[in-house]
Amino acid sequence: MTFDGSWAEGREAPPAPDAPDGPVRATTSGETRRWLRPPWVRLIVLLVAFVLADTVVGGIDQGLDDVPVVGLPVGVVLAALVLFAYVKAIRFVEHREVAELARDGAAADVRRGTLIGIVLFLACIGIIAMFGGYHAGWGSIGAMLTTFGLMCAVAAAEELIFRGVLFRIVEEMAGTWGALVVSALIFGALHLVNPDATVWGALGIAIEGGLMAGAAYAATRTLWLPIGLHLGWNFAEGGIFGVTVSGSHGTVGLLKGTLSGSAVLTGGNFGPEASLVAILICGIPTVVFLRLAARRGRIHPRPRRASAAAAEH
Repeated sequence: MTFDGSWAEGREAPPAPDAPDGPVRATTSGETRRWLRPPWVRLIVLLVAFVLADTVVGGIDQGLDDVPVVGLPVGVVLAALVLFAYVKAIRFVEHREVAELARDGAAADVRRGTLIGIVLFLACIGIIAMFGGYHAGWGSIGAMLTTFGLMCAVAAAEELIFRGVLFRIVEEMAGTWGALVVSALIFGALHLVNPDATVWGALGIAIEGGLMAGAAYAATRTLWLPIGLHLGWNFAEGGIFGVTVSGSHGTVGLLKGTLSGSAVLTGGNFGPEASLVAILICGIPTVVFLRLAARRGRIHPRPRRASAAAAEH
């Protein structure tokens, strides 16, 4: 898959200024923040804060589903607010500049990620349609614009939680592979509370969303590409093709889609994310991102404990 000219030719895209190649660790200083230095403490504090923020964003999103004129701008504003809150929270808790949300190259990475997400879902729904599992009629442009705005907020909030907080801090304790597994499994498991959720659907979400977005973060060490991937996939799923998004029924976008046939092909009532097609398609960029991360030296082992390191000497 070609992402841009430099990646297609096997050359690394230039890193953003001050972007770290390794796990972003806190550089806390001062007696008043000493209790926040352990990674597990920062993980709990930041997760609690941003899960609460995500709950608020989700509540507002649900209230704007049928208000297309308001849904688009409010969704974009909510996304901006949660990004601003993340920057402020990380500076307060970890006393560092937030390199994972550096402004250099941000717009390009979000555009690239959004395009990749749309293309991936287009391939998924195209295969499902080819085997007779997808049919559609016209929806509305207003519904499409509303979905885009709301998905901006959802993508930003969830990527900040699962990649910006969970993946990044778990990586400090368990290395890149541990962070990938933990963040993906938790991301998938939390979707079990959605309507019509199944273990298979949660596993699909873990692979498609959790592993792919985590691999994109590992390869780039910024959150912009994962946010774009998340936005592009969700927007195409609900805003363009109008099918069920992670069990959320009644989705109408530019098209009003219906799925029929084998759940292995279509994902059943949970939507295409529970289909084998989606898992296989999203597995391709996941492998590409992980290979890119390895080539750039951004796959980090689990840190050794100080006592074990001292014993070797």
